[in-house]
Amino acid sequence: MEINMFLDPVDEKCFVANVRPGKNTLGETITIFRNEDEFPTLEGVQLALVGIKDERGAIDNHGCEDGIDPIRKALYQLFNHWPDLKIVDLGNVKTGKEINDTYYAVNQVLTELIKNHIVPIIIGASQDFTYSMYQVYEPTGKLVNITAIDPLFDIGNDQEGLNSHSYMSHIILHQPNYLFNFTNIGYQSYYVDNENIELMKQLLFDAYRLGSIKQNIELAEPLIRNTNILSFDIGSIRVADAPGVKNASPNGFNGEEACRMTRYAGLSYRLTSIGFFEYNPHYDINSRTANLIAEMIWYFIEGFSNRQDDVPTLDSTDFKRYNVQIAEGDGNIVFLCHKISGKWWIDMSFKTDDDAKFERHHFIPCSREDYDQAMRNELPDKWWQFYQKLM
Repeated sequence: MEINMFLDPVDEKCFVANVRPGKNTLGETITIFRNEDEFPTLEGVQLALVGIKDERGAIDNHGCEDGIDPIRKALYQLFNHWPDLKIVDLGNVKTGKEINDTYYAVNQVLTELIKNHIVPIIIGASQDFTYSMYQVYEPTGKLVNITAIDPLFDIGNDQEGLNSHSYMSHIILHQPNYLFNFTNIGYQSYYVDNENIELMKQLLFDAYRLGSIKQNIELAEPLIRNTNILSFDIGSIRVADAPGVKNASPNGFNGEEACRMTRYAGLSYRLTSIGFFEYNPHYDINSRTANLIAEMIWYFIEGFSNRQDDVPTLDSTDFKRYNVQIAEGDGNIVFLCHKISGKWWIDMSFKTDDDAKFERHHFIPCSREDYDQAMRNELPDKWWQFYQKLM
């Protein structure tokens, strides 16, 4: 498919003089769609930046459609440390007459990229475009995992149209449904009602409070490692570090924690699309938020450059195997640890008679702490949760 019909070139105002000494900035070294008549080739491309300039689904954050160019200006100023990576900026998806037209255009662009094993990095717009990201995976026939770094669950209510605060309910109710797991990282309890917390439990989804992750940011790594789609709400970062959000909170992740999580995302072999949403330049201070988002993208690329295929398969030989007997269990819990990366997994492959669509969910990312918990004769929550999903 010729996806250039859905895309506009990058605005020339994004190309500003380098403010730092040195050569080989991203703006100088990546391929950028600058001219309507010269659309870049996608051959060999590994990462593609895509802007979305549509805020009609935003709830009380109007102005977020203007965030694309400030992010680009900041990103282009950062230095490229990965000469072997082929990165392209494909400009912005054309804004449709109706928002459904934009959703369709985004779907077509992302479908083509993912089909060609190119990881899209989406910037701009409101978080309802996570739904567009999700729809791309329907033709694959495989179940997918979504992770949102977000102070809210964005479930909305049954009667609410698709918007930035209800997109998850539309994903959950979508038929046919191919969502295997949803994980929220960093929800803030005072913004979430008890009914939605209970709903997350009933649906066997993961929800981790801001405080629990901030106590040990490494807990986020196996959660992100298990995702195919990462949706990052910039409102999850505290206002001191990211003022460029209409409803920014005094609490949230700090800039360093945000960068660590996007690096985890880059490292994840399973992750195939990422989006950064809700940035509003009209509330930013000295481009502080735009600069942080640019650094988050830089760390994502840095993680991606160090990716290795450390996902187990039934015939893997690159893992140490640990069998742990739980006294009250019916058998062993099997843990795998990659011999090089040191990443831990729970082996659920005893469910090999499952429908083929569950196949890639038989190995669950976990941490060394989960193994230590099993060694104390305690059944890890992850094991029981995914066992119920696979039953």
